[in-house]
Amino acid sequence: MAKSMRTIKNPFFTSHPPSPFFHLSLLFFSPLKKSSPRYLNHHHQTRCPPPQYPLLLISLSLVFSGISFLTFSLNPESSTCVSTSSTSSLKFLISDVDHRQILTSLAVSGASTLFPLPTRGGHSGNMTEEEREFWKQPNGEGYKPCLDFSLDYRKKSVRVSKEKKRFLVVVVSGGLNQQRNQIVDAVVIAMILEAALVVPVLQVNRVWGDESEFSDIFDVEHFKKTLRSDVRIVSSLPSTHLMSRQTIENQIPWDVSPVWIRAKYFKQLNEEGLLVLKGLDSKLAKNLPPDLQKLRCKVAFHALRFAAPIENLGNKLARRMWIEGPYIALHLRLEKDVWVRTGCLTGLGSEFDRIIAETRTSQPRYLTGRLNMSYTERRLAGFCPLNAYEIARLLKALGAPRNASIYIAGGEPFGGSRALEPLSKEFSNLVTKETLAHKGELLPYTNRSSALAAIDYIVSLSSDVFLPSHGGNMAKAMQGNRAYVGHRKFIMPNKRAMLPLMENSSVSDAELSSVTRKLHRKSQGHPESRRGRRDRDVIAYPVPECMCRHGKHRSVGLF
Repeated sequence: MAKSMRTIKNPFFTSHPPSPFFHLSLLFFSPLKKSSPRYLNHHHQTRCPPPQYPLLLISLSLVFSGISFLTFSLNPESSTCVSTSSTSSLKFLISDVDHRQILTSLAVSGASTLFPLPTRGGHSGNMTEEEREFWKQPNGEGYKPCLDFSLDYRKKSVRVSKEKKRFLVVVVSGGLNQQRNQIVDAVVIAMILEAALVVPVLQVNRVWGDESEFSDIFDVEHFKKTLRSDVRIVSSLPSTHLMSRQTIENQIPWDVSPVWIRAKYFKQLNEEGLLVLKGLDSKLAKNLPPDLQKLRCKVAFHALRFAAPIENLGNKLARRMWIEGPYIALHLRLEKDVWVRTGCLTGLGSEFDRIIAETRTSQPRYLTGRLNMSYTERRLAGFCPLNAYEIARLLKALGAPRNASIYIAGGEPFGGSRALEPLSKEFSNLVTKETLAHKGELLPYTNRSSALAAIDYIVSLSSDVFLPSHGGNMAKAMQGNRAYVGHRKFIMPNKRAMLPLMENSSVSDAELSSVTRKLHRKSQGHPESRRGRRDRDVIAYPVPECMCRHGKHRSVGLF
């Protein structure tokens, strides 16, 4: 169970940010640099002041460093200031391919979520106007991550990060992205209850039989280090808090507020010193105070780095895709359990539909809501995943090049290669992690669905275009993370409006293409505010709580 962990210093979380007057001194006293990539974003480069000003500069530094120290002395690490300029000095040292490999690692780990994806699509002279438009990236409108916590939060976090009496244990379940959501909320609940958090326990997945532990999927030391100024994270309970029998709290209602959490559990936690929560899946309210929303983003986009073996393999696969040119990542939900849960038909014929119907009858607990709707009603309402034929028509209508490289994320499709035939006939360059990996590379992850999903996550995040066939946790996670790394293109299919058109034989391909592009014009990954939408998760919509417009945001503690 014990594993060697990496301790990686994160240069993008600074304990003592420089005084603003340091930058003023650079402005007036620094020598000019040549205009070259090596010297871009020069505020983060070492400067040598001209010899005629040493006394003046030393005096200013002494005065203003004292001001800066006082400003940040409360809890310096509580303010997460993310900057692209720290990575700019790397660019001239690496080739385009190495650039992308580093990019993938940084984007997934959250070490530098502002390092931009190199976009190469849409510039070839052989492309049609529709193909150029397909590869074109959305306008990020200057939004950048900004996790500036309030003074009250920083004061509170000083106490919570040193907590040694109250401990929270959280058991998380489901697939990778369900686990991520619950881990995020576990950290937030620990902050609400002012408790130390034991590294979350991953429940054995009942569908795939995955017995992975937290350290098998995530970098534990990075998780602890990133959150050390917010919540104390411990690997195990101290001996003083071990009990032979502990009540597990699993009756948590939906949409619970911080007030409810404290009223329900704080007294018990104070008296017993230990609280065990289970069944946390999306139960915490989507609308929380701004500081707790920022904490959610900090956990999701910075603290939850994948374990080194997973991250390294994911980076390799992403690199192999990228060196061939721009690529699309499709998250196809064609697995057997998806068809069982959604109550939808597979599109593969009566033989396959009968198997799904029998499984659904024998295991009715797996069928999700809308029990009173027929298959046709479910499908037209947008509750069914798009199958391979529908995805192929959608991509063609959106102008995707027929020779585009497509990475397919997801589990084994029900029906095997037959399920993908309609897509492969139209787009021949289909790749999966199994076909992309070299011999033996995936062997350590046999029957480890969460690790395989993490590899899909890494490759998908680095794609030029991402498109899910169905909503869900992966789609939401990718939507938010792609926004956070610079609003990379993310197309959410408008199934309700699109499917009736596809079934209408009087609609020509040209008409379908024109209408489809209009339908999806505003769902390309552009910045979308969560403000005023109580149903939106900040992890999927990080604007405005976790992202600010560049040039309009000022870091906490400057004055």
